[in-house]
Amino acid sequence: MNDDAMILDGIKVLDVASFIAGPVATTVMADFGAQVIKVEPPAGDGYRYLTSLAGMPQAPEPFHMLVDNRSKRGLCLDLATAAGREVLYGLVKDTDVLVTNYMPHVREKLGLRYEDLAPLNPALIYGSMSAYGERGPEAGQTGFDTTAYWARSGLMDLVRPDPDGDPARSMPGMGDHPTGVALLSAILLALYRRERTGKGGMVHSSLLANGYWSNAYMAQAALCGAAIPQRPRREKAANALSNYYSCKDGRWFVLTAANEAKEWSRLPGALGHPEWADDPRFATQETRQQNATALTALLDGVVAQRDLEHWRAAFREYQVTVGIVAKTEDIHGNEQAIASGAVMPGGSAGAGVDYIIDSPLWVEGSPKRAPLPPPEHGEHTLEILAEAGYDEAAIADLRARGGLGPRQ
Repeated sequence: MNDDAMILDGIKVLDVASFIAGPVATTVMADFGAQVIKVEPPAGDGYRYLTSLAGMPQAPEPFHMLVDNRSKRGLCLDLATAAGREVLYGLVKDTDVLVTNYMPHVREKLGLRYEDLAPLNPALIYGSMSAYGERGPEAGQTGFDTTAYWARSGLMDLVRPDPDGDPARSMPGMGDHPTGVALLSAILLALYRRERTGKGGMVHSSLLANGYWSNAYMAQAALCGAAIPQRPRREKAANALSNYYSCKDGRWFVLTAANEAKEWSRLPGALGHPEWADDPRFATQETRQQNATALTALLDGVVAQRDLEHWRAAFREYQVTVGIVAKTEDIHGNEQAIASGAVMPGGSAGAGVDYIIDSPLWVEGSPKRAPLPPPEHGEHTLEILAEAGYDEAAIADLRARGGLGPRQ
């Protein structure tokens, strides 16, 4: 591989998946140079229409497809027909990776199970995404990240403003995106094994497993017999240095007590009250926690006197670790997001797209693809069929037998 080649150049991928978690894995593969074909049924991927739901943000560009389906080509097939399956099976013979999150009974109906495809290509890596895993009494149940990742993992119950508050709702795709990266990891491990052994195989991940993984600190504590405490209201927090505070302008920041002794040695000076360092109520971690309510009240009173920018500068000067509670819109022009690569220039993805959220992994010395537009539904169907050896007569036959659906 030459120095300018992308890591996954030459890898062919069939994305026979819907919504987010499955397609995320193939999108990252496309970022690193894989040739990805998005296979959609005649009705299209339901994710295309998610922004029509009440409460969803609206924008001139298909922002959700830009993130989760960029740089792919689109193929429309009706896999409920023999003609549609014929095309898919032909493509599978020359494919490295296939990803699906279709339900087990749907895979069986469409001939899309691993055991259906492996005989066609023993070197195939088959990536399976599910809500609750491949085995167990709930293996065949439907689920989305809000239900299987967020609600079932315990995160929804724990992330409340106070013990009496309602369970916290998740954001769209919040669990899907890390779960998709987990499936990607399994796929890359399988590709590495294939390099060594020539053997393909099935890999899988689930929303439930990744939800527990995200909540592993508390979930493992529960498995070890611990009672899991609900967080008290912020005014009654058990640790004032692991709390969040409101500034004069209504913006918030959060402190962390992960290294409490070091943070406390710097915080009084940053807040303009170095005398607090000598206050016996706050001399040790034990006494600070015993007097957490009083310390929280002191911090509230001081922080509320100045705007966020003042505190941002003070904390930087004193090297206090804080997190600004950002509004999502703050990403516009964010210097750190741009410089770090968290967002990338998006002009190649279409007019009006200045920046795109990048996939969160990089390999120094190996480039990533400039993002291309997501495919329209079935946009490249005829092109892909021609590459697969179908001439005009064969395509007409596929169409007549319903393999391409009524829209192609």
